[in-house]
This record gives sequence, C-alpha cells and structure tokens, in this order.
Amino acid sequence: MKKTTLLFLAFMLFVFGSCNGNKRCSDELQVVNPIMPIHFTEGGMHVFLTDYLPALSGDEQIVLQTSDDYSASNYANLEFDLQGNNSLSTLTVAVNDAEWYDIPILPALPFATGLVTTGCTDEAVMFALPEGTPYHVDAYLNNELLDPDMLTLSEDGRTGALRLPDCPVGRSFIRLYAANNQQRLNDVLIPLKEGKVIIDAALLTVNDDQTQVLYSLMIDRFYNGNHDNDEPLNDPEVLPIVDYQGGDLAGITEKINSGFFDDLGITTIWVSPITQNPTDAWGCYKFKNGNKYDPTKSYTKFSGYHGYWPIYNNKVDHRFGTPDELRAMLDAAHAHNLHVVLDYVANHLHINSPVIQEHPDWITDSILPDGRRNFELWDEARLTTWFDTHIPSLNLERTEVCEAMTDTALYWLQNFPFDGFRHDACKHIPESYWRMLGHKIATRFPGRHIWMIGETYGSPELIGMYVKSGMLNAQFDFNEYYGVRESVIDTKFGMQELERIVNESMAAYGAHHTMGNISGNHDQVRIASLAGGAIGANEEQNGKEAGWTRNVGIGDASIAYRKALLQEVINFTIPGVPCVYQGDEYGEVGANDPDNRLMMRFDNLNEQEAAMRTEVQKLIRLRRSSMPLLYGDLTTEQLTDDEWVYSRTYMGQKVTVSINRKDLTFNIE
Repeated sequence: MKKTTLLFLAFMLFVFGSCNGNKRCSDELQVVNPIMPIHFTEGGMHVFLTDYLPALSGDEQIVLQTSDDYSASNYANLEFDLQGNNSLSTLTVAVNDAEWYDIPILPALPFATGLVTTGCTDEAVMFALPEGTPYHVDAYLNNELLDPDMLTLSEDGRTGALRLPDCPVGRSFIRLYAANNQQRLNDVLIPLKEGKVIIDAALLTVNDDQTQVLYSLMIDRFYNGNHDNDEPLNDPEVLPIVDYQGGDLAGITEKINSGFFDDLGITTIWVSPITQNPTDAWGCYKFKNGNKYDPTKSYTKFSGYHGYWPIYNNKVDHRFGTPDELRAMLDAAHAHNLHVVLDYVANHLHINSPVIQEHPDWITDSILPDGRRNFELWDEARLTTWFDTHIPSLNLERTEVCEAMTDTALYWLQNFPFDGFRHDACKHIPESYWRMLGHKIATRFPGRHIWMIGETYGSPELIGMYVKSGMLNAQFDFNEYYGVRESVIDTKFGMQELERIVNESMAAYGAHHTMGNISGNHDQVRIASLAGGAIGANEEQNGKEAGWTRNVGIGDASIAYRKALLQEVINFTIPGVPCVYQGDEYGEVGANDPDNRLMMRFDNLNEQEAAMRTEVQKLIRLRRSSMPLLYGDLTTEQLTDDEWVYSRTYMGQKVTVSINRKDLTFNIE
C-alpha cells in the first residue's frame, strides 16, 4: 500500500472515530462480545491483532490508528509494536476500509476501585468517580469508542453522565474506563436490551456469561445411569478406589431430567474428559505407610477413570456411553436451559495412542539437554515437560501437531452441540495453539456462542497471557482460591491479603471478568475437611498420603461447615463465575486424589450437610437474581485482619457483604 493511501486512511480513521454512528462493527470478524482491552506495559509491548480480532487471516487490508500518546510501529502482517506513555487510549483497527473496531488501551498505572453507576434513564447512565486528580473517561458501545461529547462531567469531576447512543437490536454493552495521571479505575460493564439498560436480572439469559454458575463433575464418580457399560479393570494391581465406579453420560442425563441442576440453580455443567482412555492399568503410587483399603498392597496402579489419558481424542469412551447417549445428555441440558462445557486435553496423549505410534516425532523430548529427566518440571520446562512416563507431552509448537490437535478439539463442536470447553493444562501449551484454536472457532462457527475457560496455576501475568478475545474467555482463579484458603480457612494471612488478591484479579482480567471462583476441584483436598482440621494445611503432597492411610472426615464440625460456607459466600459475591465442585455444595469430606473423587451423594445427607446445601442454594438464587452481584462494581467499605466489608453497586442499587472470619459469620444486605 502506498504511503499516501495509508495517511489518507489514518485521517479517515480519525474523522470517523470521533462520530458515533458513522462506523459500525460487523459480526464478520466474530467479535460478538466486547473486545478485551490491551493492557499496556512499561517500555512498550508486542501486539498480535488476532488476540483481539481472532478471525483475521492476514489477507485483509488493515490500518491502525492510535491517539497522540501512543504509536503503532513496525507493523507487519498481524503483529506490531505498541509504544507510548501511560494514559487511557484507544487502538482503532480498520479492516478492508469497511469494518472498524476500537480496542481500549489501559495504561500501566496502579489499579483502584471507585467508578460506580448511580442510576439511569432511557436516555442516559449516571456514574460517580472517587476523589483525586480529575479523571479522563472513555465510553464504548460494544467495540466502538463513543464521541466524548456524549459524556458530561460535573465541575468537580466527581459525577458524570453518558447519553445513551442508538444501539443495535438485541444485546449490547456499554463500557466505561477512567484514569488520571496517578491511577486507573475499575471498568464498568452495562448490559443493554434493545438499547435500554437492563435493571432486572430476569431479562438476562444463559448466554450472558457473567450470569453463569458452573458445576464441575467427574463423569465416572457422578452417577451410574446405565449398568450395561460398567467395565472396571478388576486388575489385582489396581485398588478399587482408583478403578472405574460406573458413572456415565446416562447418569448425568438422568440427574438433569430429575431437576437436580435446576433445583440447585446451576447454569453451566463442566464435564470431565469423555475421550477414550486405555483399557489397562498405568502409573504407580507407592504407599509410604501402607493403605487403608488393602494392607497387603504396597502400591497401586490406576485406571483412566478420570479421562485425562486420551488414547483417541475423537472417540467417546465406551465406559461412559455412546455418541447417541452424549447427544441425549446435551439435548436434555439444553431443554433445561443449561450449558455444557467439555473438558478437553490438548497437552498430551497416552503413550499407546495410535497418533503417537504413527508420529513418534510429535512428542517432546523426555530428556533435557543437561541429561535430566523432563518430568513434572512445571515451571522450568513448562512447554515440554511430561506429566508422567505414560503420557508424553505433544510438541504443539510444531504447526502440523497444532493443526491436528485444534482440529480434534473442533470435532466435538462440529458433531455435538457443546457450549464451550474447559481446557486442561493451559500454561503447558504455547500461545500459538490458542491463537490457532481461536481463529478456527471464529471462522468455522460464526455467530455460535462458545465460552472457554482454562486451567493455569501461576501469576496473574502468566494466567492473563491466555485471557484474550482471540484465546480464552477466562481461567480458573487459583490465586483467589488460595487467598480464601489462607485467610479464611487457615487464617495464615489477614483479610487484607484476600482483598489485595481480589483487586489484583480485577486489575489483571477486568472488574467484570468471568474467571472461575472455585470451591475446590479434583486436584485439591476437600475444603470442608481442611476447614475442620481433619487434614492439616501442610500435610505431605497436599493430603494424598492422608487419604490413603486414614479416613479423613470433617474434623471439628462446629467450624468446618461455617468456614466452608464463608468460602462460598465470597465466591458468589465477588466478580467472577462461581464454580462448585461436585459435593462441595453439601461439604463432602476427603483428602487429595483419589480421596476427593468419591462417588457423589444425592441422598442420605446428615443434618449439617443438608443445611450447607440449602445455604449454597440460597446463595446461587441470590446471585442470579441480583444485578449488583452480577454486574455491580466492587468497593471495599471496611477492612481489618478479621473482617472485610465490601459493596457491589449497579445503577444505584447496592448489595453490601460482610465477612467475619473470627466469628465465622457473614451478612448480605
């Protein structure tokens, strides 16, 4: 493209960028929801456009325009360097001189809360800002920067109003961002229906991601609905606790149709991997102090009941059911207005997989250059390390491997009406894989609502690498989980540390993120047993040995359920998507794997378990009916070592939450 043409298009971007209504973003590039902002870093950064506009192929004519404070340089194909100072800004992307997208650029400034909505009319939204140096405020309709003239600030800069623009039919979103030269504030997210602000949660749908309540279940350990497919290994080297127990897809369907999920208030079911696993035993755990199941055994091997050792990545494990039973389960879920996300494993295949047999060069080296074994080096060799000797990691940095594994993931979307994925071991998979997967989803399934959440243990910076419009919608917020454990359950830190972690998450992922706030999972000790002291916080291997050697119960029941409930209160009232691991709703007990994977209990709960379940059910219903808890902005009202009082405010409606870890009490009003 000639330089004069570039200059002309840049000028036109500037002109049209200041006029609301003259440019509209089509759905052609599959940015149905607001594009996630660019988080600017000190000293400049490298930007991949497909992280924000996933359907770009590189064949388009693309022009970039930023404010005077930033410059986009070294532009080549779909990558460029972004340099400039720390102020709130916008990157405008023109595609084929026809589609225009505005992407917020958030400055590298300290994060603070205090931007809240105070009310609305059919014509405007009112908001308030904290004291301090006057703030610059930007407003967006979906992915379009609105004309600054639509914003009005009071003389003291503490209040403002946004005149609502003409909106497209259906669901739209207004976003507000604010910053001064000292800090940036939390973002505001406002859902609209037919151009009007939604103030009644009943107008939201399961496709509004912030409304989700996620339920995590392990298929084999949930419910046995079809005894004809029961096929334990019955291997003398495999203790029954780590053999197949009979849970299956038909069992999930039965519980869906019985109203189990409806009664609890769940919106989204996360099912463990369904792909074919080996029919023989693998792995080995050597007991240090014997085991409670069979004193004659000094070790056990394992079946693949959990689903994380795929032999075939495009075949339903026959012990879980058939493709028809899978479709029946999904149809039942959708009939009950439930979404289902599939746990998908891309990092590795079982060593006996025909794919590996045919392509032995597709795996990473199990020996490091210095001669060490490349096993369980989670951080040192995170993109190549093997999880175990029988599940070699795939070299997903090779294009042909990446192509094959992303296509296999899409097989499940193409052939079954899944609503998204839970992705396993994200940090052990290169970013190029997530870009390729995002591009394929955007181009092969245009207009389809697909929500993806990943699993990464690490810093917000590492986790956030994958949380972008063209990669993952969210990840599980393990830092928040451990923050609750260490401040409320273990009381290792004061409540100030938990508040810091929650603010850190909002700063990293947005104040209205859909990160998963977990009660536990299949890799953690049961929170009720930890809360009651039945298992120590620092037991070896995070409780694995304890689970093999003793019956881990509730401990001190007078505090266990109350502490576990405080965790749920926090998860359901802060930003993010609450995620209940099967059994946590009633305070199931246990140590770590496999003690945290006992068969789900639906009946015969004791009085305290039944009371816990009732309280969790109340929390779910409260959250789903409250606009402040779904879209409200969080502000800390009071904070001490033992108490955290915070509010969520939306359009002047306010919910105040008080958590007291000393008295083990809470209040929501």
